[in-house]
Amino acid sequence: MEYWKSSINAGYQQQRYIYRFAKRCFDFFASLMGLIILLPIFLVIAIAIKIDDPHGPIFYQQVRIGKMQKKFQMFKFRSMCVDADQKLNQLTQKNEVAGAMFKMKHDPRVTKVGHFIRKYSLDELPQLLNVVLGQMSLVGPRPPLPNEVNRYDMFDIQRLNVKPGCTGLWQISGRSNVSFNEMVLLDWEYINSCNFRLDLYVLLKTVVLFFKPNGAY
Repeated sequence: MEYWKSSINAGYQQQRYIYRFAKRCFDFFASLMGLIILLPIFLVIAIAIKIDDPHGPIFYQQVRIGKMQKKFQMFKFRSMCVDADQKLNQLTQKNEVAGAMFKMKHDPRVTKVGHFIRKYSLDELPQLLNVVLGQMSLVGPRPPLPNEVNRYDMFDIQRLNVKPGCTGLWQISGRSNVSFNEMVLLDWEYINSCNFRLDLYVLLKTVVLFFKPNGAY
């Protein structure tokens, strides 16, 4: 019965044409404005990353799974060493989060600048470009990695019925301190009850977290 109810709710969200259209318009203009206003901060972070690690790129692109399981390149400021993906296999046994997700509080792959920008979620700012391109929304479920989706069950995978977001209930509820199962339930809570008021609440809470981090690492 739980799976059946989840499917019906996801279908209902797909039929909310006015909400989805208005949300897309807001996402586009708000993200475009954000990219322009935050340009000085982008430049400072870019310089800091280059000083910390001159040989690595400023931005990091990673394949993520979006709405209806479509792959896209998600943009972030690089917060790890250049060969971080290759070193991941050596750290899988040290995963501190149960479920289809890897999290490690003292990840040796994170650079000095990376620790700072991850703590204040500044590494996520380039995702505004993904929002402008229509691949993500400002508010929505966390965009998973392909290997995470491969481990999803029938309930988990229904999170992909909607567009992923730069922030969401998971991010404002403890982020790295939230387990995978809790993250899934928070994402579903958002999917089943999303509206303009909730979106605004999540965005305002996210702005607060830039100044008062809640466990990101």
